Amino acid sequence: MAEFTLPKNSRITKGKHFAAKDAKKTRTFKIYRWSPDDDQNPRTDTYEVDLDKCGPMVLDALIKIKNEIDPSLTFRRSCREGICGSCAMNIDGTNTLACICAIESCKGKGEVPIYPLPHMPVVKDLVPDLTHFYAQHASIRPWLRTQTPAPSGRERLQSPADRKQLDGLYECILCACCSTSCPSYWWNGDRYLGPAILLQAYRWIVDSRDEDTGARLDELEDPFKLYRCHTIMNCARTCPKGLNPAKAIAEIKKLMVARKV
Repeated sequence: MAEFTLPKNSRITKGKHFAAKDAKKTRTFKIYRWSPDDDQNPRTDTYEVDLDKCGPMVLDALIKIKNEIDPSLTFRRSCREGICGSCAMNIDGTNTLACICAIESCKGKGEVPIYPLPHMPVVKDLVPDLTHFYAQHASIRPWLRTQTPAPSGRERLQSPADRKQLDGLYECILCACCSTSCPSYWWNGDRYLGPAILLQAYRWIVDSRDEDTGARLDELEDPFKLYRCHTIMNCARTCPKGLNPAKAIAEIKKLMVARKV
């Protein structure tokens, strides 16, 4: 039987418990805590939150915890409207955005577990290191690539039908929920671009204003960049915007085959 030894300071331990005082309706949040500033194992602290004095979303609970209970808690957030993607994390076992995840939607009446996005280096607490993810996005050169001169005095136009081709693609906010839910990305994240970046790549491939489709496909013609997708569909299930990256990846593969016929 194989025996594995976890690296030093990798085993999660039980942390502190913060009880709510004089509260009639509470919910307990079990939150992953880790700091690079000490030599301690990661831990899970539990916080009882008075729901009568808290907003309806998980992000409201996190802000209340940081403001009133434990100011050392670290997480990202910005727009609070499901637009920026900053507050992406694993809540109750699912990658989602804390700002649009209702506390009531969390299963059962027990603790609500909250962890950083899985299989990503952790900067601190609930903050993942997305440096590699953003570098992968930059690698597809996500902007219009054209050869012809821009029209004089106006933007490049497209028909309503051509514009409709971008629906389900342009809405991606690069929160990384889909990529960090993908086993293929866990195993080959150094070379496989992952569902979020491939959906972004397809968004530019099908844009009627772009004039570099051949080069874009050439750049993706790689055993790892594109073809590590095995259509597990975790990406579509977890996307907080309801998008389907797996479909976009399949369309890229179809274009790869079509141009060889």
